Amino acid sequence: MTASIGLFSARLILLFLGALTSLFAQAAATDHASYPNKPIKIVVATGAGGITDLLARFIGQKISENLGQPVVIDNRPGAGGTIGSSMVAKAVPDGYTLLWIFPSHTVNPFLFKSLPYDTVKDFAPVIKVTNVELVLIANQVVPANNVQELIAFAKRHPQKINYGTVGDGSLGHLGALLFNEMAGLSIVHVPYKGAPQVLGALLANDIQIFFDVPITAIAQIQAGRVKPLAVTGKQRLAVLPEVPTMVQAGLAGFEVVGFNGLIAPAGTPRAIIEKLNQEVERILKQPEVKEWFASKALETLGGSPEAFEKDIQSDITKWLKILTDAGVQSH
Repeated sequence: MTASIGLFSARLILLFLGALTSLFAQAAATDHASYPNKPIKIVVATGAGGITDLLARFIGQKISENLGQPVVIDNRPGAGGTIGSSMVAKAVPDGYTLLWIFPSHTVNPFLFKSLPYDTVKDFAPVIKVTNVELVLIANQVVPANNVQELIAFAKRHPQKINYGTVGDGSLGHLGALLFNEMAGLSIVHVPYKGAPQVLGALLANDIQIFFDVPITAIAQIQAGRVKPLAVTGKQRLAVLPEVPTMVQAGLAGFEVVGFNGLIAPAGTPRAIIEKLNQEVERILKQPEVKEWFASKALETLGGSPEAFEKDIQSDITKWLKILTDAGVQSH
């Protein structure tokens, strides 16, 4: 009799637990279906005003318009982007805290001996938004009008050519490191706080060259303040058709292209990841959005979360080799 009562009680407990599990599953499904029902925050791990911030704000506004909830941009600059990334890695994985990433995200695992997060395991990729390449520009004082003339001048005057960057691990820093290595040069790195400071130093001849993003480089080129020598992508830029690629300029295999995209904390429900992916995919296909990106010398991309994850892992491997070959030490 006692055994029968115990068995009956165990069955009741199992039924109760099963009912609770079902209720939780239904509640979660309902919550995912109603996502978003409050403001979304996109953390941008750089300061306001740069191309990364500009892109995040543009896409964030489009998401807000389409999903009917505010999208707040939260700038968290510092430590090569690791401050903002760490914040998102530790956030509740509910789809309401996202991270806008840029090239430093895949470089930091090498630059920092100890990160407060795992670049791959602690995040869930959502979508790649665009690629970013660079334009190698020189000030008017430099006696070189193409890449080969610059290389020849730099070899005749070792450590007399300085290049500016917006910091260690930035795309411009990676471009210059690869240039140094492939051309056999010893040009000197001078880091600054931001692109305006680098451009000011370039015009003052404190530095002589800068691997800049097209949106700011083009304005300086059109004003006649600097000379464009090459672009770092596989093809010439439509807005600078006369400027060769680095490969066309004589450095076979040279390519420096980074990306901007959206990721979430690991553990974010798949349904939310897919909803965000599909929404941004639709945004990127809109003609006016493509036109806006083209005006910044950028191309809209998109694709699945899985494809973006592969690109992130591929970039980590690529930059690890470049930085190792260049003798850069982690700190």
